[in-house]
Amino acid sequence: EVTVEELSILRAELACEFPEDYNYLSDQYIISVASKPYSKDPTSRRPLEYTMEKLTNVMEWREQAGAPDLIDLVHLANGPETAPEAVEQPERLAEAKAIANSLNTGSFYWHGFTKDGHPILWLRTNRKPWYPDVDADVKALILLADAGISCMPKHITDFIVISDSTSPPPPNPSFMIAMLKALVRGYPDRLNMLISAPISSIVQFVMKLLLPLMPGRLSSKVNLMDSEAVIPKLEEVLLNGKADIPTYFGGTADHDKYYPEETVCPNRGKGCLKFDYFGMVERLEQAKKDFEAKQK
Repeated sequence: EVTVEELSILRAELACEFPEDYNYLSDQYIISVASKPYSKDPTSRRPLEYTMEKLTNVMEWREQAGAPDLIDLVHLANGPETAPEAVEQPERLAEAKAIANSLNTGSFYWHGFTKDGHPILWLRTNRKPWYPDVDADVKALILLADAGISCMPKHITDFIVISDSTSPPPPNPSFMIAMLKALVRGYPDRLNMLISAPISSIVQFVMKLLLPLMPGRLSSKVNLMDSEAVIPKLEEVLLNGKADIPTYFGGTADHDKYYPEETVCPNRGKGCLKFDYFGMVERLEQAKKDFEAKQK
């Protein structure tokens, strides 16, 4: 058990080192990281120094990746190009537009929860571009990951990913490796499970590339399934079972109502953002409140 005193020590050190972003890590997540088995001695939990080092690495990575400022770029991309902040910072505007373009594909989005309260990040591989802007795609994923983490119920510290891998684009190793590095360095102990279906030669190639690079704890969370086996798995995992299975997995839940193809997406503001980022966060917040109300 992590004591209140130990949590206070970790909190105080993080507040000193990262005064502007330290609240990003919830008490529950800090306790979760600190209470995991120690890799050098699985019979005991992680030493406090090791936990502090791990959490410090996360926060330093966030600073380097510019994670705390990404939401400002979404607002910039959603506003007019004639706005003073856009006119005065052309390079920042270009970065904001690139992130908005990545979001606009609708290839990643949060929608709903599992039966035990994990938010679900859905991946639609057929919407991924063949030639991705790796930097913008990784920043968009960081932005999305932070949005999902902010909408977690109180006792939850990790999320699940469900991938419709029907028609993936040709593998882009630089994007795959950058995405894995972001997950390992910026979001340790955050992935609860990844479900990908159906299995294809491209998916198998990607996993052959990534699995050797993954820590053991992470690789064990990857589930590659065929089109038939995934249905009972989704029924078991999704909050409302069969009713929550999306149409692209043969179910009745219409995700395209909220996250349509980019070509039919309306513009969300006065800029170039088409993806309903703010609506997604509102829906997830509401789903979180509904989930927590049922637990009382």
